[in-house]
Amino acid sequence: MKNFDFKETDEEGLQTLETIADAHAFNKWMYETVAPHTRPGNMLEIGSGIGNISHFFLEDGREMVLSDLRLLYCQFLQRKFGKHPCCRNILQLDLVHPDFDQQYSSLLGSFDNAYALNVVEHIANDGQAILNASKLLRPGGRLIILVPAWPCLYNAFDEELHHYRRYTASSLAALIQTAPLGLLRCFYFNFMGIPAWYISGKLMKNRVIPGSQMKLYNALVPVFKRIDPLLGRKAGLSVVAVAQKLP
Repeated sequence: MKNFDFKETDEEGLQTLETIADAHAFNKWMYETVAPHTRPGNMLEIGSGIGNISHFFLEDGREMVLSDLRLLYCQFLQRKFGKHPCCRNILQLDLVHPDFDQQYSSLLGSFDNAYALNVVEHIANDGQAILNASKLLRPGGRLIILVPAWPCLYNAFDEELHHYRRYTASSLAALIQTAPLGLLRCFYFNFMGIPAWYISGKLMKNRVIPGSQMKLYNALVPVFKRIDPLLGRKAGLSVVAVAQKLP
């Protein structure tokens, strides 16, 4: 297993988030993929970053708590969303804190929904992360996880972003089921991202996503988003699991 040191100032991650922040169509597509699987009620976003997806849920009127491991991002989120009427709180959250239950006792069993998009792959002990995320849900609450797909696609992008691994639908489903969660659905997202990721990261050996490439990809999202349902969501650059906390 690769070993990555934690950095409070994550230059590569921030640069990637800022590049993707300009890709409005892509972010909206990701939001539209996740949102239908939520249930009514409040919501926790785990790993909000700079709020690329938070924005859509808040504008949709969802009552939300935003969170991130890094204080720098929490401060950014506070400036950006702190006064939004649907933003209930912004907090620093370590999903694998060694004393998680005591550290976050006030949050246990508090949420109807929690989601983590492109978060779990950054955590060495992903099983503990999923278990602790489940503790934050009420019985019947929904947990939605989106992670990078296909280990064979691991390349310079992944290494620079401190990804410990990439997943398949079966490996993500198995991970979800190590916690007190019932798997409702597992599917792939963003099929056309596969050749783009392979060419840019594997062949061209880019270590960050070039802004020009993301801009072009964003412009083509209206076409690309039609491909996933045509393929039955059987392959994609990311894999999504939707789970429900067991009673």
